[in-house]
Amino acid sequence: MSSIPTFRRLPLGPLAAALCLAAALQPAAAQETKITLGMSGWTGFAPLTLADKAGIFKKNGLAVDLKMIPQKDRHLALASGAIQCAATTIETHVAWNTNGVPIVQIFQMDKSYGADGIAVRNDVKGFADLKGKTVAVSAPGTAPYFGLAWMLHKNGMTMKDVKTVSLEPQPAAQAFVAGQNDAAMSYEPYLSTIRANPAAGKILATTIDYPMVMDTVGCDPKWLKANAAAAKALAQSYFDAVAMIEADKTKSFEIMGAAVKQGGEQFGKSASYLKWSDKEANQKFFANELVPFMKESAVILKEAGIIRSIPENYGVMYDASFIQ
Repeated sequence: MSSIPTFRRLPLGPLAAALCLAAALQPAAAQETKITLGMSGWTGFAPLTLADKAGIFKKNGLAVDLKMIPQKDRHLALASGAIQCAATTIETHVAWNTNGVPIVQIFQMDKSYGADGIAVRNDVKGFADLKGKTVAVSAPGTAPYFGLAWMLHKNGMTMKDVKTVSLEPQPAAQAFVAGQNDAAMSYEPYLSTIRANPAAGKILATTIDYPMVMDTVGCDPKWLKANAAAAKALAQSYFDAVAMIEADKTKSFEIMGAAVKQGGEQFGKSASYLKWSDKEANQKFFANELVPFMKESAVILKEAGIIRSIPENYGVMYDASFIQ
């Protein structure tokens, strides 16, 4: 026997019937999907800030909480479930996956063209002169640490050839200008602090000389499986932000600069040392460059003691379907 109450079977009047039909045809209000994403004040990540402040995330049905978390701690936040996605360098994704924190890269954000570098005192002529010297650099497992390891490797040296003191990019730059340490690994906007103080030292090398800093956004694989539409909207929001930058640099630079306490013009100078990747650039990168770079970076990660073994499967570390 039917359990439908009798009153639901009563015939409807014309007006009531029309109202019910209209309600049935009206789409339900889309509920914004919540995402917490870990990142830093690195200039390359700024389009995410723009997507937030300019309402792009909201327009694409997302409620994104951008959490400023040091790179050395981002994987812990991911493993604990405190964040679902993270922006970080490609080799960091390799390290996290290899060390037991799975993350799947879904779109590329930027390539550094001079925005990351090593500053040295003016009497240092080359990398060989850094032997035995003290370098301020972020902790193992971060982009600056990998950058230093990469540059030393390319010059026939290893991390064992230098002394390191653990400082994040901003304090590393500030300490260097104040006369502390022999060298410092930093990135924009903080590297410009050193550029503006030539008496303190000089930039020995950047990612123009050693192009190895490339950033992607990755997400927890379980979250991705359950939220594929939201992940695609996240990627699209980034592409929309890049398009907004192209359409109105002045306004975009002001919004992005404000997040790191820079004026629009100052932020623009920092941004000139990198390139943000649109959808077409993403598709080419994922098809041709991503895996070869991950493989090369794994060798240096192992040499630097960040991972214990070379990964067997790089395919689980990325998914290009979100940029199609």
